[in-house]
Amino acid sequence: MSDAAPYDVAAVAALDDEVVDERSKAIPPSLWGLTVAQVRERRPRLAELSTPVLTLDRGALTANRDAVAAWCAERGLGLAPHGKTTMAPRLWAEQLDAGAWGITVATGAQLAVARRFGVRRVLVANELLSPGTLRWLADDLAAHPDVEVVVWVDSLEAVALMEDALAGARGPTVLVELGRAGARTGARDLETAVAVARALVASPVLRLGGVGGYEGVVASGAGADDLAAVRAYVEDLRALHERLDAEQAYDALRAGGRRPLVTCGGSAYPDVVAEVLAPLAPSGADVVLRSGASLVHDDGHYEGLSPFGGDARGEGPRLRAAMHAWARVLSQPEPGLALADAGKRDVPFDLGLPTVQRRRARPDEPVGDQGVVRLEGVAVTALADQHAFLRWDAGTPAPVRVGDVVRLGLSHPCTAFDRWSLIPVVDDADAADPVVVDLVRTLF
Repeated sequence: MSDAAPYDVAAVAALDDEVVDERSKAIPPSLWGLTVAQVRERRPRLAELSTPVLTLDRGALTANRDAVAAWCAERGLGLAPHGKTTMAPRLWAEQLDAGAWGITVATGAQLAVARRFGVRRVLVANELLSPGTLRWLADDLAAHPDVEVVVWVDSLEAVALMEDALAGARGPTVLVELGRAGARTGARDLETAVAVARALVASPVLRLGGVGGYEGVVASGAGADDLAAVRAYVEDLRALHERLDAEQAYDALRAGGRRPLVTCGGSAYPDVVAEVLAPLAPSGADVVLRSGASLVHDDGHYEGLSPFGGDARGEGPRLRAAMHAWARVLSQPEPGLALADAGKRDVPFDLGLPTVQRRRARPDEPVGDQGVVRLEGVAVTALADQHAFLRWDAGTPAPVRVGDVVRLGLSHPCTAFDRWSLIPVVDDADAADPVVVDLVRTLF
């Protein structure tokens, strides 16, 4: 690739010109008709926004981004953060500016968004078999010869379908995906994967670029057995790469001045992936991690599972939750129960319910300078479409009342961002009344 910017700077900057209105949840009428840039200049307080609202913490985003980038650089690893987590070109641009190798996506539609914003190196961590999408991609690659798009494949049938759809046009670089029995996509054994690689080497329109996989499909916890299963899988991926290298399957790639790509690593086990695969970098491979949730982190799934979370299992940076939801108590119809205005349409719940963290202090409440009240013994026990059920011991004084605004800790950023088209960024989510310093557009 050339030394040009890794994305279209003007296209990202143009997001500032978007006019905000009632189509964006939580944007109050007082801000309708302003551009994103004008809202940023006005610096409204969080209390001015409508509820429910999802916010990002500027300080946490920056700290997480820089910490993960430094951690990868220290190990000689590239980082292609999974863009599907946020689908926010502004955040992608920040990660690319911080040295990311590229951006990962999972579908043809997500790839189209990445290319709309000029991302010049895109890794599609999935099979791309739609004929129309492949033909569009071939045209895009022909028009932009300095752009690199990498896709996955796991069968001879998929190779043949791609060749038919491309009809002789230049296709993307292709990685052989290795999987596991009973899990997601990916060749189920080494010999199948090698056969697919040989078909790519022989293809007139496709080029073998390396191997890829996702270790998150083989484990769900951080116990000894889980970590052993992850390590065994990543070692198999390394063995596949070494087998192909020994067969000289990468000769054509290297003749063109390219190095084979070995990619693995979500946000749960990057430490294991780095231990197994980082030694391949000095021997002539580009090793790329795809951790997508690490930018935002959370207060649930990744906080407990990531090596960079609160229960860290090794050395590394300590990530901070950069996303929170804020909900207003609408009803307290019986002892021990309150209903807040954030529901399934607003917050993630697939990997754990939100947690109640604090509430904004009331004007008549003596809480010193902090301006917030930490809430203990209050839990979200269920979500309806537009309501959260907050419960506590009915025999104790109510910790919240109608009108209170509570902050919720969330689990799994991959299913949080898709509920919000425009997300306010605050200066400090721990402040009594944070300042809104930006708005981030998502494109799901």
